Amino acid sequence: MSKVALTGLAAGVLLALSLPPWGFWPLAVAGIALFDRLIADQPVGARFCRGVLVGLALLGPSLSWMKDVTVPGYLVAVAVYGAMIGGAAAVCPPGRWRRLALPGAWLLSEAWRVSWPFGGVPLSTLALGQVQGPLAPVAGLGGVLVVGAAVVAIGVAVNAAVERAWKPAFLGTAAVALLLGAAAAAPHGRDTGTTLSAALVQGGGAQGTRDEDVDDRVVFERHLEASAAVPAGVDLTLWPEDVVDTDGYVVDAAEGDDLAELARRLRTTLVAGVVETEDDESFHNASVVWDRSGTVVDRYEKVQRVPFGEWVPFRGLLEPVAGDALPQRDAIVGRGPPVVVTPQGTLGVAISWEVFFGHRAREAVLHGAGALLNPTNGASFTGTIVQTQQVASSQLRAIETGRWAAQIAPTGFTAFITPDGRVLDRTGVSEQAVLVDDLALRTGLTPYTRLGDRPFIALGAALVAVAWLATLRSHRSQIDEEGDRSVVHQLDGHVGAEAAGGHGGAEVAEGVHDGVDERLSHRRGGGPDP
Repeated sequence: MSKVALTGLAAGVLLALSLPPWGFWPLAVAGIALFDRLIADQPVGARFCRGVLVGLALLGPSLSWMKDVTVPGYLVAVAVYGAMIGGAAAVCPPGRWRRLALPGAWLLSEAWRVSWPFGGVPLSTLALGQVQGPLAPVAGLGGVLVVGAAVVAIGVAVNAAVERAWKPAFLGTAAVALLLGAAAAAPHGRDTGTTLSAALVQGGGAQGTRDEDVDDRVVFERHLEASAAVPAGVDLTLWPEDVVDTDGYVVDAAEGDDLAELARRLRTTLVAGVVETEDDESFHNASVVWDRSGTVVDRYEKVQRVPFGEWVPFRGLLEPVAGDALPQRDAIVGRGPPVVVTPQGTLGVAISWEVFFGHRAREAVLHGAGALLNPTNGASFTGTIVQTQQVASSQLRAIETGRWAAQIAPTGFTAFITPDGRVLDRTGVSEQAVLVDDLALRTGLTPYTRLGDRPFIALGAALVAVAWLATLRSHRSQIDEEGDRSVVHQLDGHVGAEAAGGHGGAEVAEGVHDGVDERLSHRRGGGPDP
């Protein structure tokens, strides 16, 4: 295997190992430094191919959870998103100005990946590996895209230092230092003075379990059993996503009666994840709220659905080929803002997949959410890639919005997270457990909540554009210099030709030599001969 291929694979693997569940954040800096070295001074085709190689090595392992949803989809996603990283390399200019362009180009590639196709796949972004590192606070300033760009800037600065290019090394480091300073000085939200006691219920069970392999009632009763450990009088009792499965609306089902009774017995506001069958082709995925009297007072229905998990794009084209391998029903897209209004206050809800999208939590806070809830169900996935990246995403959403967050899962991970992204408590995989802690309701907006992603996407595009303008200007100056030297060379050739051609040429040559002799005489301090 060639040195280029080994370097590309090493860069991608280092980036992958910086992400959860492996999660050693400095490896991302090393991976980017190798990536920058790999594309330096290369033509556009080579930059693209080398970027694709890095992308495949990054995404192959870190998106392997997708095989539990769709193996063909996994292969296509790795190829398409790997090509996006190749595109980030290709749009950088080949020379020294690539160091300015690469952070912006990477930002643009991640912005593309988290939104397209089918709503995007916002996992395996660089920011997910940085929640335990010093760059995490930048999320409150500019979200995950700016965190990723900061990682790239540091990696590029490291490579510049290795190459003894001290000026770009200093400027890149200084830019990230300014980001950290701005993040520290920016508003982070503030407590309202209201603190809620909350119980997070994890019913337990084996990982890698699909819905068709388990009796829905067994899952429901497992969570009823776990709820026996919830202290009576707790303000909030939170159940995971889709652990309640009913034909028709839950208020008309036996499970609805059981949940109403649980809320009354515990004297608590209960928020439970419910899947309600609408018909043979569709269902609702909702978080439903019961107050202490057992009355349903609000609900939120999931908006951001999992492609090929909760809905099938191009179903009519794929069903004749894939058949029973596809989900038989599609989730109905919810309407309204991602909040529920409870007797204890307004709470943001990002159901499962939605927590990977910064704009969902941002919208919740803009609609008055004082805390964030992430009811989820990762029981169908083997391993812990999705679960650990989801905890990291909940941490990033907390930092971005300046809110407390609670993640609730049937088989793990369930966790409380502070507004600065610290995980206070977290369950293990498959255990039955109840976590009890306080959630302080907060108000105020962070810069990211105010601005969203668009200004930073524009900034990324501006970095690439400026780098190309500087490269073209430098190239044009070089051409002009070479053109001037070419004129001198042409003159020398012209003089020589005349001199060789006859009497007139000799006179010109003699005049030129006389002029040169005169200038030399002046430089030596003498005057012209009399």
